[in-house]
Amino acid sequence: MITLRNVSKTYYLNAPKGRLPFASHRKNHAAESDASATDTPRVIEALKNVDFHVPPGSIHGVIGLSGAGKSTLIRCVNLLERPTSGSVVVDGQEMTGLSSAQLNQARHRIGMIFQHFNLLTTRNVYDNIALPLELMGKKRAVIRERVMPLLELTGLTDKANQYPAQLSGGQKQRVAIARALASEPRVLLCDEATSALDPQTTSSILTLLRDINQQLGLTILLITHEMEVVKSICHRVSLISGGELVEEAEVGDFFTAPRTQLGREFLNDFLQLEPPKALVERLEVEPGERTHPVVRLAFSGDAVSTPLISRLARECGVDVSILQAKVESIQDRTLGLMIAELLGDNEQTQRAIDYLETHDLNVEVLGHVQRND
Repeated sequence: MITLRNVSKTYYLNAPKGRLPFASHRKNHAAESDASATDTPRVIEALKNVDFHVPPGSIHGVIGLSGAGKSTLIRCVNLLERPTSGSVVVDGQEMTGLSSAQLNQARHRIGMIFQHFNLLTTRNVYDNIALPLELMGKKRAVIRERVMPLLELTGLTDKANQYPAQLSGGQKQRVAIARALASEPRVLLCDEATSALDPQTTSSILTLLRDINQQLGLTILLITHEMEVVKSICHRVSLISGGELVEEAEVGDFFTAPRTQLGREFLNDFLQLEPPKALVERLEVEPGERTHPVVRLAFSGDAVSTPLISRLARECGVDVSILQAKVESIQDRTLGLMIAELLGDNEQTQRAIDYLETHDLNVEVLGHVQRND
């Protein structure tokens, strides 16, 4: 449904008026190469050769730190930001090759909701939702036929005549969602759609988006810095950093075993499963003759209910000191997490780590601490 191929987006800041630094321009103005250093524009590579695909009917999340390129990526999908290079295909249509009129038509099939709602304060709920249809030139009867079911779908039937100032944040976002659906889009883009909402309201909006996805078969692409959003409704997740996609996986796989250090940091921040500060201060990177490892373990599937720790103690001759543990439900999967010290000599503890890895656990050695014996 959405495919980005080798997409890059470069911003040129402080470029002299009339002298944009495009290759064709430079070719025609080689004589200006001796311009002063103060004329050199600042170059920001917001996206770098991004390849990205979202299948029809799925909910795909994009996460990353502030400034990673998330908003630029999603705005390139409907060409609110035009890529510097690369291809953007939405619902089989190459977006970058469309004329202005064709692009306006294509955008009718791509709904978008924003963090701050962007409602018109002088229009009531009904008229805000009707706006896209009015701009498309639809007749009043057609507009009413479309708006009324959307009011019901989003739980706003009794708010139709109220104005944005009379609504809560969650209600405003529901209006924005209904407005985005008015033109019957095939794709819904969500740009930090829950960031301005409290946790309870966020949960209700995510439930609404999940229902819309299931009832309408709508493909949803959302960007967020909130792992709870990804956990709650996404099927797949992509991690972006410095304008590059660094990791992509099914949500269950990402939460169970992220492949990159940045992915592990996001997961650890979300799960808040870190060793005690007093222990961190004692951690050494390399093992010594009288040290034992501190490990973080991630269990999933059958491993969650298997008594591996007790078996580990019997079969490997180590004692296990559990420092922290918790169980999370990630959609239809169960994830168990644990931080533990493996107490034994070097040979025993290495045998224990090997044993855990052969049972499909994700094992991360956080460091080593001196034994007290």
